[in-house]
Amino acid sequence: MSDKPQETVRLSKRMAELGLCSRREADSYIEQGWVKVNGQTAVLGQKVTAADRIDLDKQAHEKQAQRVTVLLNKPVGYVSAQAEKGYQSAAELITPENHWSGDTSRIRFHESHRYGLAPAGRLDIDSVGLLVLTQDGRVAKQLIGEDSTRDKEYLVRVRGKLSDEGLRLLNHGLSLDGEKLKPAKVEWQNEDQLRFVLQQGKKRQIRRMCELVGLRVVGLKRIRIGKVKLGKLPPGKWRYLAPNEKF
Repeated sequence: MSDKPQETVRLSKRMAELGLCSRREADSYIEQGWVKVNGQTAVLGQKVTAADRIDLDKQAHEKQAQRVTVLLNKPVGYVSAQAEKGYQSAAELITPENHWSGDTSRIRFHESHRYGLAPAGRLDIDSVGLLVLTQDGRVAKQLIGEDSTRDKEYLVRVRGKLSDEGLRLLNHGLSLDGEKLKPAKVEWQNEDQLRFVLQQGKKRQIRRMCELVGLRVVGLKRIRIGKVKLGKLPPGKWRYLAPNEKF
């Protein structure tokens, strides 16, 4: 057996791979002296191997504990990310007035919770339902990281005729943008509504999949991401992800 040197990567990348935080957060923690590698305070740009032990100081854990994740029932007409073309950003709905009275998280609203919220996944402007906005890079990585396996469930109202072969293709066999899609789970919910469960999220993926088999989408609602359901959250209202909830 040869002693092959272990591959090294940037510390911030390794921290993100381990789910400790996002790369940007990692750089911030390193700059503040809150990261140790094998017991030694880390420096920005440091390289590490998979064998190196990485620890976060108490201050970093406290900083992470202050970060919130909110769940919004996005209405039609709002964009998921930055405001554009005269349309408002979904994040503008995160106000004390729109905080759902049924929120059981016991987290008290603070003005700082409105800042730095980024969508972890998107919903088209004409789609509704569960949208996750978070200050926590770990949550974003879980939901939209390259190796994310969290599935997402949608109810999709359609017009047109769907053959048995078309339904089979929706489940597996379609390509978009020159790339084969991952297997999905697609079945009839009722006579004009399909239930989709996907593990990926290409731009307007469900609408484009439906077009390929002769269907037109007339309504699309996301009702679940991983283990977290939209539930009774009313349109335009939001709640906190509770400390005991996990995607």
